[in-house]
Amino acid sequence: MSSDKAAKRARFEGAWARIREELVAHVVSEGMPAEAVEWYGKNLDYNVPGGKLNRGMSVTDTAEILKGAPLDDAEYYKAAVLGWGVELLQAFFLVSDDIMDSSITRRGQPCWYRAPGVGMIAINDSFMLEAAIYFLLKKHFRGDACYVDLLELFHETTHQTELGQLIDLITADEVHVELDKFSLEKHRLIVIYKTAYYSFYLPVALAMYQSGVPASYTASGKTIEPYKTALSILLPLGEYFQIQDDFLDFSVPPEQLGKIGTDIVDNKCSWCVNIALAACTPAQRAVLDANYGRKDAEAEARVKAVFEEVGVREKYAAYEAEVYARLVAMIEAIPEGEGRGTLRREIFTSFLKKIYKRQK
Repeated sequence: MSSDKAAKRARFEGAWARIREELVAHVVSEGMPAEAVEWYGKNLDYNVPGGKLNRGMSVTDTAEILKGAPLDDAEYYKAAVLGWGVELLQAFFLVSDDIMDSSITRRGQPCWYRAPGVGMIAINDSFMLEAAIYFLLKKHFRGDACYVDLLELFHETTHQTELGQLIDLITADEVHVELDKFSLEKHRLIVIYKTAYYSFYLPVALAMYQSGVPASYTASGKTIEPYKTALSILLPLGEYFQIQDDFLDFSVPPEQLGKIGTDIVDNKCSWCVNIALAACTPAQRAVLDANYGRKDAEAEARVKAVFEEVGVREKYAAYEAEVYARLVAMIEAIPEGEGRGTLRREIFTSFLKKIYKRQK
């Protein structure tokens, strides 16, 4: 990790210490008994701060790009509150998703519901992680013009992500493998709704609202609708990120990715299997039907062999080249406005640089 990135992370984590204090103090102020306060603190500590923090830090990074100068302490803290709101949303999704998927580990430790003494209390704990977002918004933004926009954005994004989760759950049952349920269109919907809205659009739109970016403005003689423009770039960017993730899951050993299990073994509706289903012969399809989703290393190897035969690597390389060129063209088409309330191409190029040709 570069020293600049490490310093950014340290500052962001420093804001969490203060935010955590605010959340715990609120529970204390509600008259909760000591054991409930202690439990809530453990829930926060176990599930919120341990990840990569890319989503949350994207809020502070975007706010700084929009300002065109370093944020002062007050501006930074408010952006960090929104960033940690995204991380709380992520924690809410992960705690509940792990229960639904019967997952074993998360971020190198047992999933919260599998931690000693937790069990199904984790369902309520996930609700409390979500509720923390709205406490923080009310505390820090209720007097701001963007307050309702922030509320609506969090609510809409949560609903969109839950729709994506629904499609995923009813399409790719881990026990009953039915490849006829899979399609590239279902994969696209799962990716856009389950990942792209909350991982890519949400952090940027939050920073835009905080920074006072209006619904429209004029630049270079054109009327710009910045939120629509951001969405039109960030959704395909998020789709690219997930397709890349699916390809890495197939092409890189799990231990290199720090994962347990693979999309093949877990019967995921991944880009790779959908590409294979669209290109395979009847004999290859029979291999996929017989082996996909089985908890068996030899079955997984047979599936990977079909992926190689149908040219998944080559098809991915062609896709990556096409989507990269398309995204670069879309970003370059954004007229650079003047002042704090206008979009900056750097918001999108910074995302693209992090993703393009990544290996993990």
